[in-house]
Amino acid sequence: MQREEWFHRAVIYQVDSSLFYDANGDGFGDLAGIRQKLHYIRSLGATVLWLTPFYLTPLQDDGYDISDHLQPDPRFGTIADVIELIARARELGLRVIVELVIQHTSAQHPWFQAARRDPRSPWRPYYLWADRPPENDDPPMFPGVEESVWRWDEQAGQYYRHMFYHHEPDLNLAHPPVIAEIENIITFWLQAGCLAFVSMPRHIWSSRPERATRRAATRC
Repeated sequence: MQREEWFHRAVIYQVDSSLFYDANGDGFGDLAGIRQKLHYIRSLGATVLWLTPFYLTPLQDDGYDISDHLQPDPRFGTIADVIELIARARELGLRVIVELVIQHTSAQHPWFQAARRDPRSPWRPYYLWADRPPENDDPPMFPGVEESVWRWDEQAGQYYRHMFYHHEPDLNLAHPPVIAEIENIITFWLQAGCLAFVSMPRHIWSSRPERATRRAATRC
């Protein structure tokens, strides 16, 4: 018989970090605002708080275009705000899970900027490049906006792949250094508090699923 995990009976309350509650009056939802409303969320019977991305972002796609996975966007708050929010949530019996977008980055991410400048850059293989788009590739996620999943980059002199918007280049999830970067990101946020993650491509851990699962399970 399969052991029941905490998430099997969880009541999850999802919060759009940019819209939920503005604590400092700047017109933008923030982590402090979410913290102030934790009692309300708990009173609804929620046992898990699900946060949408709050990482550094140009905000071209509601925060899903991340330019630094290890830093909260100042509009949302600081690392201290994240830690305080998680600690207070735990006091109230709320687990915190966050969306970790690792299928792509923002085109403004330092990795992509370094990759497009130099074909010999160690960051070049972090992304998917081609001299010409392959035939019969996947259709774009947003066909009314993007014509293809490939975009010509003048500076790079090649096409790069983007399943979503052209300003969100796909990461090469088969490249070991990319997997190592993602592991570092996960470890960083686990050490910030008791977090689990959603929106992670299942195949990212195909080569090492047990280690990743064990690490997350022991911290949550």
